[in-house]
Amino acid sequence: MKAKRKGMSEEEIDRIVISQTDNETAWEKPVKVRRTKSTSVLIPAALAAQAAFFARLHREANLSIWLKRIIQERLDIEEAALTGSKKDLLTNNSR
Repeated sequence: MKAKRKGMSEEEIDRIVISQTDNETAWEKPVKVRRTKSTSVLIPAALAAQAAFFARLHREANLSIWLKRIIQERLDIEEAALTGSKKDLLTNNSR
């Protein structure tokens, strides 16, 4: 019978991952991911109308293209914030 393994907190996992960033032997082979043809996302009608208004305001003829750009910009911001947080965590743990 297997003993239950205690789960690690996010901070513990982050600490381990950050400590292994430069150690190539700590990482598995990269995983290849295939894109699906398309993905649908349902949003409330009021939100869609608001998005369409702002797309027109920004002179974007295609709402989908405008939404894709806005979502990509937000993801870039989130990614930068996450990277900054990990660097701060590493700096604070090394003191």
